[in-house]
Amino acid sequence: MAETYLKRATKTPETETSTARQVAADMLAAIEAGGEDVVRRYAREFDGWSGPIVMNADGIAQRVATVDSGTRADIEKAVANVRRFAEAQRESVRDFSVELMPGLIAGQKMVPCNVAGCYVPTGRYAHIASAYMSIATAKAAGVKTVIACSAPFRGEAVHPCVLYAMQMAGADIVMTLGGVQAIATMAFGLFTGKPADIVVGPGNKFVAEAKRMLFGKVGIDVFAGPSEVAIIADDTADAEIVAADLVGQAEHGHESPAWLFTTSRRIAEAALKRVPELIDTLPPTACDAAGAAWRDYGEVVLCANREELVAVSDRYASEHLEVHCEDLDWWRDHLSNYGSLFLGEESTVAYGDKASGPNHILPTKFAARYSAGLSVHKFLKPLTWQRMDQRASVAVGEVTARISRLEGMEAHARTADCRVRKYAPGSNADLGTPVAI
Repeated sequence: MAETYLKRATKTPETETSTARQVAADMLAAIEAGGEDVVRRYAREFDGWSGPIVMNADGIAQRVATVDSGTRADIEKAVANVRRFAEAQRESVRDFSVELMPGLIAGQKMVPCNVAGCYVPTGRYAHIASAYMSIATAKAAGVKTVIACSAPFRGEAVHPCVLYAMQMAGADIVMTLGGVQAIATMAFGLFTGKPADIVVGPGNKFVAEAKRMLFGKVGIDVFAGPSEVAIIADDTADAEIVAADLVGQAEHGHESPAWLFTTSRRIAEAALKRVPELIDTLPPTACDAAGAAWRDYGEVVLCANREELVAVSDRYASEHLEVHCEDLDWWRDHLSNYGSLFLGEESTVAYGDKASGPNHILPTKFAARYSAGLSVHKFLKPLTWQRMDQRASVAVGEVTARISRLEGMEAHARTADCRVRKYAPGSNADLGTPVAI
C-alpha cells in the first residue's frame, strides 16, 4: 500500500529562502565593492560589534581563561574523538601510481587546500561543537591555514567556550565576525590577506545563501539548510525516546523538519501526542523554535513494511537518520540516502552533534541523494599525474592523433604527430586523415 500521512508539513525547506537570497546577494555585492569598511559597518549594524575583527593571542588567552576546567575537559574529549575519526578518514585515501601499459605510469596525489575558512554560528545557541567539527577536520586533512569566524557574544568577542574549542581544534586565525559578512570576509581574504580556498560550517539561511552564491569563487562543504532529522521506527521502538529525539532536533530552529517514518500505528500515535507535550516543557527559546518547527515542518508517515520505509526514507534523504528497529544490519545495508546514520536507540543525533566523532556538518534539502557531509575529503584534492617513456608516447600518440582528427581537432592531433615523428622516425603509423581547413 502507499504510505499514509498522519501529519503532513505545511511548509517546505524552500518556503523561506527567497528573502534570504536577496539579502545575501546585496550584502555580498556591497562587501566585494567596499571591502573591509563595509564589513565593519555590517558588524556594527547587525552584531553591535566595533572592536577588533582579528583576535590577537592576548585577547584569546583572556577570553579562554574564563572557561572552567570541567568544560575544558569535555571539549577536549569531544575534539579528540572528532580528530581521531578525521585522521582515520585521511588514512583511508592514499597516493598511488599504476602502470597502465608498458612505459605509461599515472598516479594520484592527495593535496590539501592551503586556506580553509570555518564558520561557527553563535545566534540562538552557541555552537561550540561546530568549531571542532570543521577546524579539527581541516587540520587532519593537512590544511596549512585555518581561519575561524564566529559572531560576538553578548557585546564581547567570540564566546569563550567556542573560542576554546577553536583553539583546541587548531585554528590559526580567529575573527569576531558573524553572518554573511563573515562568509564574504573569508572568501575574499579581507583582514588577513588570505582568501579561503574553501568555506565550511553551518549557519542560518542568510549564511547558507551566501555560501551558495560564492560557490565557484570558493569551494564549500554542502548546500546547507535548516537541520533535519528522520526517525525510522518499528513496533519494538521506545515511543518516549522516539518523541524526545524528534524534539531534540526541532529545537534547532523554526524551520527544522522532524520526520517519523514507522510501520507501527502505536508509535505514530504516541509521537503525535507526546512531541507537543515535550516541547511545552522546554525553556522559552527552545520551546518557541521546536514548537514552530513541529507545527510547520513535522511529519508522521505510516508505512506497510520495512521496504516501504526504506523507499520513503531514501526519498526524503534526511540530514540525520535514526533507526529504532530490529535487525540493524539490514537497515545499514539497505538505506542509501542520508547525511549520517544512527543505528539503534543507544546512538542519537545529539551524540553525533556534540561528541561521538563523525562530523555533524551534513547535507540538507535532499542533497544527501548525491553528496556526503563534511569530511577530510572536502579539504583534499585528488590530483592526478602521468609520465611515460618514448615507446609509450608513440603508442598513445597514434591513438590520440586518430581520435583528435575524428573530432575535427587538428591542432590536438599535431601535438601527437610531432612526438611520433621524433620518437619513431620513419614510422608509417596510421595517424588519421588531417582535418580539412
